[in-house]
Amino acid sequence: MALGNIGKVLADQAIEATKRNVLGSLAGPEPTKAADAAAKPSAAPVEIGPIILGQLQGMQKALREDQELRVEFFTGTETIHVLEIFVPTPQVFVLSGTDSSREHAARVITPAASATFTTRIAKVDPGKSPMRLTILTPRPKD
Repeated sequence: MALGNIGKVLADQAIEATKRNVLGSLAGPEPTKAADAAAKPSAAPVEIGPIILGQLQGMQKALREDQELRVEFFTGTETIHVLEIFVPTPQVFVLSGTDSSREHAARVITPAASATFTTRIAKVDPGKSPMRLTILTPRPKD
């Protein structure tokens, strides 16, 4: 009889251990692990503005003398040919240029994270100088 009781006790312990493992995996990490994760500083957010500007400057730098970089921004109803980007903060772009007819000046203020540009390399007619995109950033305060 004692041998039967030992088998029953071992089976009960195995079932309890299995239940704890299953319930523990459903409940998630232990509270001490969650507290440790909350105590660790999170990584600094990546600023998109400087990355976009670096890409535009790199494309423009790679051009030959008879080429220009055409940068366009689509507003949803209008395509703006961007000639200048003013960056008051890394999160905000102020785009200046002309509308699609090239007759009217246009300006757009947009968050850098949502700015989507279309770029093209265009040949410049002989005798004309290529237009260059100007990127203006505020001067650092001393």
